[in-house]
Amino acid sequence: MLSKKMLDELNVQIKHEFFSANYYLAMAAYCIDRGLDGFGNFFIIQAEEERFHAMKFFNYINSLNGRVTMTGYEEPRNDFKSLEEVFELALKHEVFVTKRIHTLADLAQAEKHHPTISFLQWFVDEQVEEEATMSTWLDKVKLVGDNGHGLLMIDQELAARTFTPPVA
Repeated sequence: MLSKKMLDELNVQIKHEFFSANYYLAMAAYCIDRGLDGFGNFFIIQAEEERFHAMKFFNYINSLNGRVTMTGYEEPRNDFKSLEEVFELALKHEVFVTKRIHTLADLAQAEKHHPTISFLQWFVDEQVEEEATMSTWLDKVKLVGDNGHGLLMIDQELAARTFTPPVA
């Protein structure tokens, strides 16, 4: 059984995951508007991953007979100065999510709630990948700068990105 504090924090995480999805859709829209559909695809796929994460929390709470509560979230930022800023903000956001996951993991450990400790380990590992991905693409965007040819090469590579939900 989940404590009220753990249940509340898991529900807050659902809100953050859905906010993340919308934030990445806003970034996708910015990229597509600039004619960079591959970059747009990258962030659309990122949004799909975030919705998948939200539903993992949703299903986990339900599996323990907890009550999921859906709450609103703030409107994501929709305007950006540059592609580089988009990736800087995406990386900053992933660092925020990592801190949230670590806070949840710390709470689960403090409460000695082993099912939640086990459940959250997947997210701890996932956040290492998320931060590395954003950092790598930020480095590439910085490397090519405003070079149209370089951006188009990256755009083509990102256009091929797909999302396949991991099998439990």
